[in-house]
Amino acid sequence: MSEFEKIFGELTFSKSVMKRKLSKDTYYKIIATMESGEPLDEAIASDIAHAMKEWALDNGATHFTHWFQPQRGGTAEKHDAFICYDDDGEIIERFSPDRLIRSEPDASSFPSGGMRSTFEARGYTAWDPTSPAFLLESGESRTLVIPSVYLAWTGDVLDLKTPMLRSQRALNDAAIRLQKHLGNRFARRTRVLLGPEQEYFLVPRELYNQRPDLQLCKRTIFGAPSPKGQQMEDHYFGSIKPRIMAFMADLDHELYRRGIPSKTRHNEVSPNQFEMAPLYEDANLAVDHNLQVMALLDTISERHGLVAILHEKPFAGLNGSGKHLNWSICDNTGANYLEPSKSPLKNISFLMTIGAILLGVHRFGGLLRASVADAGNDHRLGGGEAPPGIMSVYLGQYLDELLDEIEGIGKLSGKAMEEINLGVQKLPKIAKDIADRNRTSPIAFTGNKFEFRPVGSNQNCAESTTAMNMIVAWGYDQIYKRLKARKGSMKENAFLVMKEILRETRPIRFEGNNYSDEWRQEARKRGLPIADNTPQALRFYLEPEVKKLFSEYRVLSERELISKVDIKLEAYIKTLEIEFRTAIELVNTRIMPSLIRHLRLLADTYAGLLGAEIPSSAMLDEIRILEKVFTNLCEHIKTMKNILSEGEKRSDFFERADYYASEGLPSLERMRMDVDLVESYVADDLWSLPRYYQLLKQ
Repeated sequence: MSEFEKIFGELTFSKSVMKRKLSKDTYYKIIATMESGEPLDEAIASDIAHAMKEWALDNGATHFTHWFQPQRGGTAEKHDAFICYDDDGEIIERFSPDRLIRSEPDASSFPSGGMRSTFEARGYTAWDPTSPAFLLESGESRTLVIPSVYLAWTGDVLDLKTPMLRSQRALNDAAIRLQKHLGNRFARRTRVLLGPEQEYFLVPRELYNQRPDLQLCKRTIFGAPSPKGQQMEDHYFGSIKPRIMAFMADLDHELYRRGIPSKTRHNEVSPNQFEMAPLYEDANLAVDHNLQVMALLDTISERHGLVAILHEKPFAGLNGSGKHLNWSICDNTGANYLEPSKSPLKNISFLMTIGAILLGVHRFGGLLRASVADAGNDHRLGGGEAPPGIMSVYLGQYLDELLDEIEGIGKLSGKAMEEINLGVQKLPKIAKDIADRNRTSPIAFTGNKFEFRPVGSNQNCAESTTAMNMIVAWGYDQIYKRLKARKGSMKENAFLVMKEILRETRPIRFEGNNYSDEWRQEARKRGLPIADNTPQALRFYLEPEVKKLFSEYRVLSERELISKVDIKLEAYIKTLEIEFRTAIELVNTRIMPSLIRHLRLLADTYAGLLGAEIPSSAMLDEIRILEKVFTNLCEHIKTMKNILSEGEKRSDFFERADYYASEGLPSLERMRMDVDLVESYVADDLWSLPRYYQLLKQ
């Protein structure tokens, strides 16, 4: 047995552990819940709780925690010891089924979007048995971690996992209903598979500690470009430096111990930017694993004297970081509905799935945009390095032409349907081996899956997965209704419905350069939803048809959806306020003192040269330039303080967010231009912030 096989999943309460620790009956019941979505038989909870506790104690755990995903981002946990009193008042270690199934962390300090007051503190976590428990290590301490959903005592959703699980149920119901109508007698349950690619930056910790903006904002508020950035294109897929390789090897080791299938690691486009990508997994597990990946990037980098930065745009003028989300759907037979085959029925299912996605994006492109909206991702989307905030679908030349052929068929004949089936059969080879990929598209077909590329590197991909699941469920339901309304041959009707869909959804199909200004103009002509910033994007959540979608699929009530928007707006506002205040403080305490020292040195030198033969006009010009910049910086500080003051007067979240986006961010950018100009003049020994070339040097 290899070292990899020995350690893989050793910190996870995996199927193999359960098989050893549980009775055969209990084991098969919990597996049925995990794999087939069967309701949990609460009668087995006692056996599972006992086995889980014994396994955790055997591995050195002293505490347990219900691990959940609050809407503030990241994860949350409250640790409880296994200890309790026995009947004689003695301390014993016990883990009852009630403690496994439910816990009650204080909910008063988590964002609620106005659904409850601070004194209404009750919140409940509930065990999610479809995602395996695992051990959390911190030094010598180990804690049993129980993946959970999080709800208010009223039943209102307080987390990001619950909506995703509900969206998977909605997608499953719609997909199976359509499959039965298509004649598939074997499909009983669907699974969504995800493969979230994770991009990140690494910087030396000693330099990070000298950058208050990186520490407070996770991005550089100021920073003049390095003479050498990414223009030589020599970092992407370049050889990995020994220090970085040591970090990556350590990271992979810890991921494998937790059963996280890290597959790929490489240098990304920007200096000191990297990527890891896992094997595809069930969506719920993939999301939980990605959250662990983000946490481990932080802890493992610290061991190596580095800091992992997950902000979408930590360095101006360099590529930002995303989390490309590879999405596909399959069923209990193993059939991937985005994988063509020699089976005509499977190819019809493939075309219906393409049609469902096209319908969903066409109707709910704004929802997809809203699902990836936040202050960090605003710096990345549409920046000529990542997809724009305009949702379009790239299918590749071969599939695009094949769909054009279907759309253009006049009278549908058996021969025409057979030709289309043969054309679809060729698609796997075409898509994987011949067709080029469009890296500028936000939603791209890549062989047997769609890659949703706008997700930000610091985001929980549960939100975009929820949106994707819902719009495809809606697309399936539209197709089902259209097919059911027709009489005659199911196969022929499927092609006729596909023709309708292709005509309707042509505006969102685009094979060209999504970065170009021409596409933005064309997208407006086509009537596609466009949002340039987070407050604009979040308004899509409040459109009547989006509210109806969430409500009818029982993913979020209107009250919960409005709460979600309020939470996101408040996070956007607070993020920008922190950035504005950080900028003011940096200019006051770091930039101005450096500039004053530099000006004083110039003035003293210039005065000493007066009357000498050495010309000093260039020095005088520099003094005048920097004096002007000094005046500008004083004005910038006043402006930023006024913006903060005016913003605080706006109690309406949308109004304040719009104001900060339209007035605050442009003002911050103007301040940055002057600060970066100062940096280009001031000597190293007078400049108190590490420069880009230092931060990005390996």
